[in-house]
Amino acid sequence: QVQLVESGGGSVQAGGSLKLSCEASGFTNSRYSMAWFRQAPGKEREGVAGISRSDHAEYDDSVKGRFTISQDTHKNMLYLQMVDLKPEDTAMYYCAAVRGNLWSWKFLLRSSYDSWGRGTQVTVSS
Repeated sequence: QVQLVESGGGSVQAGGSLKLSCEASGFTNSRYSMAWFRQAPGKEREGVAGISRSDHAEYDDSVKGRFTISQDTHKNMLYLQMVDLKPEDTAMYYCAAVRGNLWSWKFLLRSSYDSWGRGTQVTVSS
């Protein structure tokens, strides 16, 4: 069974940076696609960035140029480097995974993933 554990969240001021990490376990010898989602209070969970096992990445327009998703497939680690953070980035951030390679247009769809972490909180103050 796949388990995902996020870390690296915290409180920063606008313009600051954070790097989130997600440690995955239970992966079989298969390709997995992974992603970061976020959910602010009272809002739907939304896709932020997704990446295939071949390192193809997709980003939501709201984070393009500020967030970078990356992975270390040998360590089964997923990362999200966030710079120039804004108050509207405040949310719980979740790591997600699914076995197989996704079509690019599915990277940021919640329904594409079947494994989720418990989240790490990011708070950006103005």
